Amino acid sequence: MSTKKIKDTRPSKDQYYLDLAKSVCSRGTCLKVEIGAVIIRDDQVVATGYVGAPRGTKSSIEHGFCLRKKLGIPSGHRYEMCRSVHAEQNAIINAARAGVSLLGGDMYIYGRIKDENGKVTEQMIDAFPCFICKKMLLNCGLDRVICSLKNGKYKIFKISDFAKEWGEHDIIDDKFQYGTKIVVK
Repeated sequence: MSTKKIKDTRPSKDQYYLDLAKSVCSRGTCLKVEIGAVIIRDDQVVATGYVGAPRGTKSSIEHGFCLRKKLGIPSGHRYEMCRSVHAEQNAIINAARAGVSLLGGDMYIYGRIKDENGKVTEQMIDAFPCFICKKMLLNCGLDRVICSLKNGKYKIFKISDFAKEWGEHDIIDDKFQYGTKIVVK
């Protein structure tokens, strides 16, 4: 009997988990972007999150408009004026609600924009966490964050590198900031 080597055509684990985050993002209620986050620990999904209004409140979809857009607030600024909770925050919150430790886990983030009418496009964004989410990632004990990029690839960050970079420089000097150069056509 001959043993023939079969080529493995499966996606890498990182791509697989990013694909899950892509699926999760479709539940979002933001009118400008869809972002999904998946937390993996010990090769198991332990939590997911998408951009959406807090439980029991009305979303931008239900209101029929984006409050930040109505107020003229640019992307990446004045997060407190957004109705939504970020995907990363929701994933961390959902893990806490389930009593799941995140120590040593990884977060996968996928993002794409919506057009001016709130319709989903396949135009990806560099799905870097905002400063608030980066602070939460630093404190919750995850090891890595893997972000989809607008070119269809992904970038892997060690969360300890965020702390090192902010320890040597300042938060404002961060090279990988969410919301930079996002263009909605």
